[in-house]
Amino acid sequence: MMIAQLKKGLLFPAAVAALLITACGSKPAQPAPEGSLGVNPASLETDEAADVQIITVTADCDWGVAVSDKTWCSVSPSGGVAGTTPVTVKIAENGTYESRTNTITFRYGTHKLEVPVVQTGREAPVTPDPPSGVVVPEGYVLDWNEEFDTPGKPSVADWWYETGGGGWGNNEIQTYVASAKDGHDLCYIKDGKMILEASKIGGTVYSIRINTQRSWTYGWFEARLKVSDVPGSWPAFWMMPKNFKTWPGDGEIDIMEYAISTQGKNKSSSSIHCGAFNWPAGTQKTHVHPVNNAASEFHVYALEWTADYMKFYVDGVLHLTFVNDGKGYSHWPFDNPFYLKFNLAYGGNMGGATNDSQLPALYEVDYVRVFRKK
Repeated sequence: MMIAQLKKGLLFPAAVAALLITACGSKPAQPAPEGSLGVNPASLETDEAADVQIITVTADCDWGVAVSDKTWCSVSPSGGVAGTTPVTVKIAENGTYESRTNTITFRYGTHKLEVPVVQTGREAPVTPDPPSGVVVPEGYVLDWNEEFDTPGKPSVADWWYETGGGGWGNNEIQTYVASAKDGHDLCYIKDGKMILEASKIGGTVYSIRINTQRSWTYGWFEARLKVSDVPGSWPAFWMMPKNFKTWPGDGEIDIMEYAISTQGKNKSSSSIHCGAFNWPAGTQKTHVHPVNNAASEFHVYALEWTADYMKFYVDGVLHLTFVNDGKGYSHWPFDNPFYLKFNLAYGGNMGGATNDSQLPALYEVDYVRVFRKK
């Protein structure tokens, strides 16, 4: 009995000693070091032009970087390791009159460091007094207009021509020229109208594709037009990106297209094309709208374009709305500058069946006006 008690009494101190030895022989877990990261410069400011800037990252740990709004700003690389690393920041042109902000966020461990980006907008031009009789849409002011009051040729200060043949991606028949062919005027101003003409000269059909020198991001765009009922003629009023690289990825805005051989007489269409929505894939957003006496009377075709939507009108009647779904550039590449285009194609995928005996075809533009938000 005494021996048992003795053994029991000795056992407890031995166990305590063993625990103490074990505790003294190991260290408690330590949190992993977070590291440190610094950037230079700590903020970016730029004007409305497209720009490339460098942020120098100095770190003693791994890190990653991302941009909050990727539609107009990108970074490369997307991360790095300890050391000094240059990060390239590409900033797209700001075609609006408003400044915009972005945030570049560097993350390391559980920490983050934010670099603000500020890009100014374009300088707003002096607002011209609207011509007599001009109806200004609610919430807008006149930004630019062409009333075609001076006979002769469109001014090269305001307009430029695209020339050539080859089908233009649509199997079109015509060859575009600058203003005239062999002394035959194909684009001219007469009786307050700009007239585009498609004519057969020496066995070849020649026509006009004329564009504005200026470009815009958002606004209200309208033109008063009289189209052509010559079979195969395909007049259009549309927009393409100033900094075009790929189609349909960079976008196309068709305010008005008219082609009796494929759409039928007295029917115009409006459409948009982009990476996600385009006619080769059969996914374009489009609508055909009736237009009474389209080739014998003038009608007003208009687009209201904002950061959130596009709305297409004929004579003040809304017939197509396309909404920015927020799914990125492939769904909405329309936060960049686009310029206006007028052309008179002949034949091809949409022009359809032709009849040369009914040429020339005439496409008349009474005015074109651009309004911007107040």
